[in-house]
Amino acid sequence: MTLLLPAIRILPETTANRIAAGEVVERPAAVVKELVENALDAGATRIGITLEGGGIERVVIEDDGHGMSAADLDLAVERHATSKLEEEGLLFRIATLGFRGEALPSIGAVARLTITSRQPGFDAHVISVEGGRKSAVTPASGAPGTRMEVRDLFFAVPARRKFLKTPRSEADHAIEAVRRLALAWPQVAFRLENDGREVLNLAPAERDARIKQVLGPDFAAAALPVESVGETFQLTGLIAQPAYTRATSAEQHLVVNRRPVKDPVLRTALRVATRELVTAGRYPVAALYLEIDPEAVDVNVHPMKTELRFREEAAVRSFMISALKKALGVGAGIAFSTPARPAFRPLARPASGWKPAPPPAPLPHAFAGKGFEEAGLALVPPPSMPLASPGLGLGFAPPRPAPLPEAPPAPPEHPLGRALGQVLDTYILAEASDGALVLVDQHAAHERLTHEALRAQYLDGGVRAQPLLLPAVVDLPASAAARLLDAAPELARLGLDLDGFGAGAVLVRAMPALLGNPDPAPLLRDLAEELAETSESTALDARLDAAIARLACHGSVRAGRRLAPAEMDALLRQMEATPRAATCSHGRPTFLKLGPAELEKLFGRR
Repeated sequence: MTLLLPAIRILPETTANRIAAGEVVERPAAVVKELVENALDAGATRIGITLEGGGIERVVIEDDGHGMSAADLDLAVERHATSKLEEEGLLFRIATLGFRGEALPSIGAVARLTITSRQPGFDAHVISVEGGRKSAVTPASGAPGTRMEVRDLFFAVPARRKFLKTPRSEADHAIEAVRRLALAWPQVAFRLENDGREVLNLAPAERDARIKQVLGPDFAAAALPVESVGETFQLTGLIAQPAYTRATSAEQHLVVNRRPVKDPVLRTALRVATRELVTAGRYPVAALYLEIDPEAVDVNVHPMKTELRFREEAAVRSFMISALKKALGVGAGIAFSTPARPAFRPLARPASGWKPAPPPAPLPHAFAGKGFEEAGLALVPPPSMPLASPGLGLGFAPPRPAPLPEAPPAPPEHPLGRALGQVLDTYILAEASDGALVLVDQHAAHERLTHEALRAQYLDGGVRAQPLLLPAVVDLPASAAARLLDAAPELARLGLDLDGFGAGAVLVRAMPALLGNPDPAPLLRDLAEELAETSESTALDARLDAAIARLACHGSVRAGRRLAPAEMDALLRQMEATPRAATCSHGRPTFLKLGPAELEKLFGRR
């Protein structure tokens, strides 16, 4: 049997345009990005953005740029028509944001597009395109500049509309697109309104001032300048000190030649430059601007123009890593992590005539469903002992007149053994009954214990909440605040009682009791980002488990915290009794174990 294939034919122009639109117009945010970029290329100094229904129902972009003549307006909605490439050779020296000539016809192919434009000193004109069918250009009224209105996105391709998220989620993506463009173009004023509510209102500003406007006062307080000039590259901007991090990479803003990008080469450079300083699972915050010869970078490798191809990729990466390390003081004797301390601090054992100082009051942390007092714990540093002088030049203390009594061996039912001490005030060193050495990451381990305790409470009917003596007001980006308030019923089951408090602020009335008394601001920022990462389409259980993991991280013993001997042993016992205790909430190991055979191999004994 011979299979007969259909004859090859040319697609109708309308169908071809709708297929092409799929590469450019993914969602309302793509419409906003393309139209705002057109306004910036047209020399606008003020841009207004209006969203309705998350941009699905209506998007309006108004600018005070150069405008278009009637003839240009007629050509603007044709495919591959552009004013930004005067000659073919400039395709490899792109100096504008848009250049493909696809945005307007693509939008017009799947929505109802109306463009009104007026050049200074001339009359205004208007043209419409609905589902790929354009009208004639006619006279209109309007201010100098251009007004673009897009209604009923994907009305012409209803199947695509079904893949859109909720209006709130789509609005968040559109707002983020504007934020990134506002960072790249600080000299331009931006105003964004979503469903009648003002979300952004940014006046023209110097670049560093714009960064602090967009990223907020907490970032401004932690920001360090970045400035490095090479022979062919220049990197400037601001990066936060390593102590100020976020739960996701959402606040890593990268701009190349005034184009916001999410380029993997640059993100890798940022990660490598900060990996020695930033805790695993956290992300540095930065707004970085790379200037490079346009001929040395190809911006035409991605339909949304968010990824690049560098002619000298390794050189760009190396330059960026070096510049960021210099800004952070890496290798220059500057450290933003915990102060220098002995590599190993043995447990203090009472000597003759020594009396311990009375411990301070226990801190309100929780431990696997029990308060530290219930578990016989108090997170207080052990009494300090005077440092012994080095012995034999090897860093060992000289022998005492009388030998100290040996601690009893760990019973076999305790696989993690007994605590010997701390390394870097971050890792607990223990000895198992079989002679193996165990190294425990105290923060990762306690994070898992808190996670399991919170989850157990949640499954038992809801996490127990602790009302705050005074409700706390946390300022957030308007989209983040709205995201948290939308999820308020879910978060209430996790012990968080939240209310709105004006635009861009959240009132915190209660926190999960297990967390003690953490600062609610970084917790809410991380939760908002977690909710953005796990969209409405994610199963509820998965969203809540991600939120529980984020709560656990903020309620856990931190690296650099000195623990008393009883606290270390209690942590080991709780780990042994807790499911999934071998990994933290992010999937990293909580402990390492070296048996006698492995130690002998390390020392060349076998």
